Amino acid sequence: MKTVRFFALLLSLLLLACSLPASAASEAELEELVADTAAYELSGLSFAHGDEWVILALVRGGCQVPEGAFERYYESVKDYVVENEGVFRLKTQYVRLTIALTAIGQDPRNVGGYDILTPILDTDAMTSFGMNGAIWALLGLDSGAYFAEEEAGIAAREAYVDLLLGRQLANGGFSLTGRGGADSPADTDITAMTLQALAPYRSREDVAEAIERGVECLSALQNEDGSFQTMNIVNCESAAQVIVALGELGIPLEDSRFVKSGVSPLDAMLVFRQADGSFLHVADKTGDGGMATYQGFYALVAALRNLRGESGLYHLAGENITLSLSEEAHGAVGLPGKHGDVQSLPIIREGVSFSDIRGMSCRTAVEALAARGIIDGMTDTEYVPGETMSRAQYAAIIVRALGLTPDAAGSERFKDVPAGSWFAPYVGTAYAYGIVDGRSEDSFDPSGTINRQEAAVMTARAAALCGWDTAMDATGVRRYLAEFGDYTSVSTWAREAMAFCFKSGILDADEFDLDILPKQAILRGEVALMVYRLLSASKLL
Repeated sequence: MKTVRFFALLLSLLLLACSLPASAASEAELEELVADTAAYELSGLSFAHGDEWVILALVRGGCQVPEGAFERYYESVKDYVVENEGVFRLKTQYVRLTIALTAIGQDPRNVGGYDILTPILDTDAMTSFGMNGAIWALLGLDSGAYFAEEEAGIAAREAYVDLLLGRQLANGGFSLTGRGGADSPADTDITAMTLQALAPYRSREDVAEAIERGVECLSALQNEDGSFQTMNIVNCESAAQVIVALGELGIPLEDSRFVKSGVSPLDAMLVFRQADGSFLHVADKTGDGGMATYQGFYALVAALRNLRGESGLYHLAGENITLSLSEEAHGAVGLPGKHGDVQSLPIIREGVSFSDIRGMSCRTAVEALAARGIIDGMTDTEYVPGETMSRAQYAAIIVRALGLTPDAAGSERFKDVPAGSWFAPYVGTAYAYGIVDGRSEDSFDPSGTINRQEAAVMTARAAALCGWDTAMDATGVRRYLAEFGDYTSVSTWAREAMAFCFKSGILDADEFDLDILPKQAILRGEVALMVYRLLSASKLL
């Protein structure tokens, strides 16, 4: 019996020990780790184009480098930029070079006579391959607080920040393919990198809330043994990105949310460190992991700076710089070319939701629009996202969404729109502003089901009122529609509008399979997503 009690006590002590916080690495220990990995990298570093992340780590870690090394790197970059005439197919090249050049004190606006910084302001180009472009664009712009006080810089930052906020998943995390509000798995690396990009904007209330949710998700993504994984593979780089994110946010690595079984993110990453200072991608492989080593290197630097209370890895312009997109600036109504009658609607119903949209990709959209009185549920408790919608209902939603004043004048041209009907003012206003046409010269068909291509045309016309340039040439139309097998079935009158909707993100190609099905009835959940994306991109939410 005594033996049983002894082992029970021993087990209790072991469990208690596992629950204690990880032993924090001292500043001296971290300095030694940084120095060892720096020595490893320097042993084979040529200081040429392609060494950007090692350059960043060396500078931010205060590491000693050979005389003239950074000058040699700059000359290599200059040759590369001149050879390419300042134009790169891979848009993140602009960011990588900007960050490294900023780190060594060179101006990315004049590299051999070429400006490689300003292209980062091109939101369409930078996000053409997804949210990853927005993440890197923010890191690049904020590395030197570039264009921070200029209209173009503020507008680009707002666009990138809003894009990232709009992609936050239901669980608070992020992934490359997940849509805003979707009940889909978050990715450790992308969640951590998004938090790195959003960190300088946490003075904005909506960003602060998104960051808090993201941090909680990142904590939940940590395995019970303290490790981190991506695509079900425990690896070095995932832990490294978490370390950098915590550094950008000023969260200690021993924060209780990130210590599992006594293991912190730093402990989890050091499992992959080799005796020579290099890092492995996964622990059961041998040899330098390449990417794992340079990410492990700059993560060690980020951990050291975090411990010292210094600014994050990417804050090259000054200590603890915080860029602010003020609530007032963020709330500026609309795009520069917005029609004067288009208005932003205030929230009139806080916390409105419906039981049948939980876990659905349209949840955020439905709740945001319902809170402003733009859409209603089919009942008080159900939105019914899978139901179709009539042409009159869609006209009403678009008119409300743009804050236009309903007026029945003009609806009399349609014989099937009675003057006293609930929809006459909405049809009249939508027609007066050029948003809708009839299905014939004198028929609107208000109760007819609206299909996807009709919704795209009405939404594109609404976008023009919001200040968008919706014109698309034949090449652009083919570019955005030809990937779908049935694109030729889109009616000629609808092709330009539908292509614009895909280009602007109002329609998301990732949400379609092989076909657009343009003449298929559009569903209420789809409508909410289209209108929400239109208003978000038009700065009307």
